[in-house]
Amino acid sequence: MKQVLVIVPFPMSEENLAARRAQLAAVELNPEMNFTFKPVRAAPRNYVSPVDMALADLGIFDAGRTAQKDGFDAVCIDTMSDSGVAALRSVLTIPVIGPGRASVLMAMMLGNRFSILTMWQKWRHLYDKTLSDLGMTAACASIRSIDLAPDNLGLLDGKEDAIFPLLEAEAKRAITEDRAEVILLGSTTMHQAHAHLSATLDVPVINPGPLSYKLLEAMLGLGLSHSRSAHPTSPVARDDMILAMMTAAEAFKH
Repeated sequence: MKQVLVIVPFPMSEENLAARRAQLAAVELNPEMNFTFKPVRAAPRNYVSPVDMALADLGIFDAGRTAQKDGFDAVCIDTMSDSGVAALRSVLTIPVIGPGRASVLMAMMLGNRFSILTMWQKWRHLYDKTLSDLGMTAACASIRSIDLAPDNLGLLDGKEDAIFPLLEAEAKRAITEDRAEVILLGSTTMHQAHAHLSATLDVPVINPGPLSYKLLEAMLGLGLSHSRSAHPTSPVARDDMILAMMTAAEAFKH
């Protein structure tokens, strides 16, 4: 049995964690894979500023740094920002993947132009960075937003009738006006809208979280992991410092 750790980027209750775990139902996975969803101990309120991003990296790194020692075979990050991925790759030899880069690269396997459909305009910097890092800015037809602040804990539960039509309308504009050939959901917090959008749009719709799970399955099956040349280890580890910092930060998680 392969053990996969999925790091959820906010502290949350078991009830809220269940909404994240529900992403597993959207994809057919090898029954010999077991997924454990683990929230971070501390995080920014949302991913808006550079300070937020620094805190996100640290919180996710803290949650995953002992994954290999704890018996996990792979780590998945449950945020399109791919926060913590690079840092975790520097201390782990097991595969570590985030859905941000993976989704963009998959979109380019399915079409020539894609649009990112997101909840909030303030998340745009996340996508701009990924597109720039990958050299894919020209392939992105548009980044379309319904510009509503997300609920990172409750997700879209109970809001389907209000949110789904807005997302569908923006996606259709991306297809007709921006000539998008693939739609990419801009957050794993939007996963509940995937089935509706897939049924109402005539182009592929990428669901980032389930995609990352399936890619991890392939990586494990192929015996692949990240390059140590690309992700070197630190010559002087500071595990005790990070542990102390994050233990103190738990008091401020709300």
